[in-house]
Amino acid sequence: MNITDMPFAVLRFQYGLARFPLQLIEQQVLTRMDSEAPGRLFVERSLGMLDATVGSVLRAPKLKQRGVAMIERTDALRQAAKLDAAAAENIKAAGANVKATREKADQEKEDAYADKLVDIDEARDQARDRKRDAVDDAEKHIAAGKKRADEAAEQRESAVETAKREEEAMIRAAEHSATSAANAKLKDAQGQRGAAVSKRAQADRIEELAES
Repeated sequence: MNITDMPFAVLRFQYGLARFPLQLIEQQVLTRMDSEAPGRLFVERSLGMLDATVGSVLRAPKLKQRGVAMIERTDALRQAAKLDAAAAENIKAAGANVKATREKADQEKEDAYADKLVDIDEARDQARDRKRDAVDDAEKHIAAGKKRADEAAEQRESAVETAKREEEAMIRAAEHSATSAANAKLKDAQGQRGAAVSKRAQADRIEELAES
């Protein structure tokens, strides 16, 4: 060590003494904090800048290297914290998107189910209408068939009545004809009887005359 290095050595020693309380704070307080806590990163970076600056000024490469390493470490941790925060925000946004997508899917599912229920109700109503129309048509066909059957029955009854009337008329005509013939025969018989009685009376008178 030459004479020109003596003041720097003294200053480095004095800086070491002044830095010792800060080193105790770093070891006793900062180590208890989270490695990515903003307060800890701020203090460590400040100490790193102080060590790097003093090391550069006092020609202390190790002190400068330690300060630069501390600065790089705090910057890396700060950047990692930012990336973690951004990732957390992205995850949160993705979760919100997933939740919104799930809610949308659930809503679409509910809407589809409601539409399906509406379609089922409409199909049920249409089936009920078709069934009612079929029943009405069947009743109409039955009523028409019954009407035709009633009309046919009435026609048959009318034909039977007509046939009965015609038969009765024929029977009456035959009875009348038979009665007329019987009356005529009876009349002839009565006439013949009267003639026979007259002839018998005549014969009796002739006989009486003959006896006389």
